[in-house]
Amino acid sequence: MSFALVLFYDGAGAVPPDEMAALRKVLASVPALEEALIFTPATASDLYTDDGAAPPLGLQLHFNRLEDLEAAAGQGGALQGLALPSLAGARATAQAFWRREYPVDDAVLRTAPGALPCSYVVHYPGPASDLNAWLDHYITGHPPLFRRLPGIRGIEILTRVDWVSHLPHARADHMQRNRVMFDSAEALTAALQSPVRHELRADFHSFPPFEGGNAHFPMWTEALRP
Repeated sequence: MSFALVLFYDGAGAVPPDEMAALRKVLASVPALEEALIFTPATASDLYTDDGAAPPLGLQLHFNRLEDLEAAAGQGGALQGLALPSLAGARATAQAFWRREYPVDDAVLRTAPGALPCSYVVHYPGPASDLNAWLDHYITGHPPLFRRLPGIRGIEILTRVDWVSHLPHARADHMQRNRVMFDSAEALTAALQSPVRHELRADFHSFPPFEGGNAHFPMWTEALRP
């Protein structure tokens, strides 16, 4: 079982190194946190989408129990210490999800020394006319196509859950997010330029009706395991 707390910050500039170090320290102290993913902007080229600059910072925090996630986000919880001065004026959102992982043929990362892997993070705010039908179509159809992308190292789909939070972040209500991971931004670009990308686009056009569009962002992905 795995729950994910996802936070994204909208802002103009990169987070300074000293604040990133302080952020890692806070995350290392969060009780019951299994893994923290820190997303920072990368650059890749997609055949079909260009959603502009990626957010300056995103976090995806994994817990085995929803109660542990809620404790971290609660009054006096460890995540109340996530204040970042450089993003003090930025809009920040938070949402809890059920995390679904799917197999790939080779999950071993082969990043260059000192480099980070690169994720393609996708948001579907919604709503869908029939959320059950929409999720059924997506979960059934998209992961097998993702799996055929050259060089793919990870596939996950996040679906929303009800949760309690006292974080000073706006509560997002996206109907779904997903993420695919590659060794590098170059490997992600190669996958997004491959023939499988045309098949993914064709499947997109067969989705049940939904509103809200979507957003795609390439993000460097640092994994911390306290």
